[in-house]
Amino acid sequence: MFDLFVGIDWSGARGEFHRGISVFAADAGDKPPDIISPPCGASRWSRLSVMDYLRQMAKDRHVLAGIDFAFAHPFCDEGAYYPQTKMSPANPRALWQMVDNLNQEQPYLYGGGIWDNPEIGRYYNAPLGRKGMLFSSRRRQTEHEARPIKSPSPTFNCVGPAGVGTGSLAGMRMLNLLADEAHIWPFSDTSEMSARLTLVEIFPSYYFAAAGIRPINQQQATLPALNQALAFYSSAPLDDISHLGGPDADDADALISAAALRHHTNDDSVWQVPHEGAVEGWIFGVKSASEKPW
Repeated sequence: MFDLFVGIDWSGARGEFHRGISVFAADAGDKPPDIISPPCGASRWSRLSVMDYLRQMAKDRHVLAGIDFAFAHPFCDEGAYYPQTKMSPANPRALWQMVDNLNQEQPYLYGGGIWDNPEIGRYYNAPLGRKGMLFSSRRRQTEHEARPIKSPSPTFNCVGPAGVGTGSLAGMRMLNLLADEAHIWPFSDTSEMSARLTLVEIFPSYYFAAAGIRPINQQQATLPALNQALAFYSSAPLDDISHLGGPDADDADALISAAALRHHTNDDSVWQVPHEGAVEGWIFGVKSASEKPW
């Protein structure tokens, strides 16, 4: 089905170019994923250049790309993304559109403008002490299912190292732009494959933990750890890692994610998620204990 597997470690930080974005790609087979350099001689990736790269690759390849951000917020626990407000979108596509609309004055797909909205900003724990009065540590079903191995942080938290919400908001803006030209799993049907690009949510720390590696203090960025994880995901080993070493082991995260995507893609059970996935999204590779695929 796919012949190119792309792992992307993402960043939601303000600005155009980011040290924290890393891209690795793997062909079918067992060769280790290769690092992909930013285009046009740039030293760093931007979110827009990542989007352009995916579009370019999908012209000639069938691409499965995993990106490290939550594709949606919790919904099923309270019956809404943003309970207690009429502004709450009814589905993921409407959520992405709202996030994009509330950030129209923000360049480079930055998503933090939403915190200034007096209605929606109340749900986020935002930087500079702006903790919304309706913020709570809600979890999606996929995060509950991932917990025995490694559970992500709440998507509404945008503060500190565990502040995954900032990246998710920027990512939702990109999903809104790509929604008409890519399959965005598990929200759109991938069976027909009319589009050459399929996007899935990834969680690199989960992939390392599943392979028996504790992804803390950059332990996953050592050659033994990387090769242990690569072997777990049916990949040949690396001979050298001198080309790796971004902040917070971003390169290691993108590399292993690309290998995990390739490993999991032919497992039909990975593609089957419970009904919650239709509105909340799902981390690719996390298997549900539920036997009720949506």
